[in-house]
Amino acid sequence: MSQITSLYVYKVVGQASDGVVTRDLVEGLGLAADGPIDPAQMVPSTDYYEFFAALAERDPGGLRLPLRIGAAMRSDEFGAFGLAWKSAPNLHGSYLRSERYGRVLGNAESYSLEQSAEGVFYNLEKAGDGSLGMLLSNEASLSAVVAISQEVSTAPFIPQTVFFKHSPRGDPSVYAAHFGCPVHFESGRDALLVSEESLGAPNKLGDETIAKFFDHHLEQELARLADVNSLEKRVRLAVAQLLSEGVPTLSLIASKLGMSARTLQRRLSDRGQSFQKLVDLARQELAQQLLRDTEYSLAEIAFLTGFSEQSGFTRAFKRWAGQTPRSYRLRVAAN
Repeated sequence: MSQITSLYVYKVVGQASDGVVTRDLVEGLGLAADGPIDPAQMVPSTDYYEFFAALAERDPGGLRLPLRIGAAMRSDEFGAFGLAWKSAPNLHGSYLRSERYGRVLGNAESYSLEQSAEGVFYNLEKAGDGSLGMLLSNEASLSAVVAISQEVSTAPFIPQTVFFKHSPRGDPSVYAAHFGCPVHFESGRDALLVSEESLGAPNKLGDETIAKFFDHHLEQELARLADVNSLEKRVRLAVAQLLSEGVPTLSLIASKLGMSARTLQRRLSDRGQSFQKLVDLARQELAQQLLRDTEYSLAEIAFLTGFSEQSGFTRAFKRWAGQTPRSYRLRVAAN
């Protein structure tokens, strides 16, 4: 399952127009409306996109909302990742670090550099279904890259061109005014085109020794994430495969994974996880997949996700997604 740092949730609501209610949307993601903010705490990307779209619909300034959000980002808010970006010798080093270490902020998006005759493309790739919330997130992400580049570079930074795969959500001149350069829509890519001169300009606090220190920290974090995600994914997959027979026990899943129940419980605990939490997540993921991609009735989906009654499934789904299974299915179909 793709995930995104919860930092983005709080940055989104922080830029909402005055008077727009956001508390229910934040709490619907399982987060405290008033923080604290922990970039390491993740939310499912599909839930984040739905949250973003719902807020943009409420906000009278919804067209500019993702652009404001990106512009408000600062490198220090991203922990070690942001410090590695800031301490890189130049923007080229910063962008290379985002390409390598961006996964510490979630696995829903990735960045890559691509050389061209006109300059260098800084490409954004994001996991998702092209929903409105995902498009808003893409706009915010590229706006954030520009803002943080302007923050850290010694030279004035303006991209040569901004590219989006989607159509403009409103007046295209709003985007051009925000980025200060031409913006092309329906272009086949989400990217910035940046000049070699901009990439080579020194960063204000560039220091190779400090950058290497944070690189080492981020390498360790990537290794930890790979280990955690591997075990979590194996547990969730094993649970999902057995849910139609009822909710499996820890002992049964441990046996399927070739270890003792005590070992599995200890390994999950060492990673700050619990078996029950992963069971709950597996049921949520399977329920959302079946609602999106099949025509099964709600009663059938309740059975396939390990519920003896549809009412119990409906209560659990409202806890997971902040809406009923029927509402979720209708919303996905509408998008």
